[in-house]
Amino acid sequence: MNKDAKKDGFGKGAGGLIIFFAGLILALVSGWVVFPNILYSQKTQPLNFSHAAHQDSTCEDCHYLRKDGSYTGVPRLEKCIECHESPMGDTKDELKLVETYVQNNREIPWLVYSWQPDNVYFSHAPHNAKNIKCAVCHRDVAQETTLPVFRENRLTGYSGSTMKMEVCEKCHAREGTTNSCELCHK
Repeated sequence: MNKDAKKDGFGKGAGGLIIFFAGLILALVSGWVVFPNILYSQKTQPLNFSHAAHQDSTCEDCHYLRKDGSYTGVPRLEKCIECHESPMGDTKDELKLVETYVQNNREIPWLVYSWQPDNVYFSHAPHNAKNIKCAVCHRDVAQETTLPVFRENRLTGYSGSTMKMEVCEKCHAREGTTNSCELCHK
């Protein structure tokens, strides 16, 4: 090897290793920090909803299982109207709820944090039957006064907080429940 190759750092030895590790670190930072921030857009909910302000009711008053065992998900406007036909306070979100949605009988376009992909069938019924608390799988909202930012995958449209399959698999393995594919994928 000639002297010039060693001087510019591309020859054998420490210079080549430094460039290699610098490139590796740059690739890791790009993959772990830059790409996820490009992949996800941040959106806000149409209204701020305070779960803490609704502590006089139970979770099941708004979120419940139907007779067939399917989950109702985010409550429909008719559920909100039961208490909010007129403003129950003077916050801007309360006024927006009544004036924009209730008075116009317009559903609130909530962004769903836990929307599952179309190839997944999930029933809350067996989990409910085993008295598994909601906060085991979902964020604990009991004292939540503001909703978190919704992170949407720009490619798939799914929420960044949609539960991943490995979480379900680990719990099933721990509880001795089958992890058979057709249990969740129909």
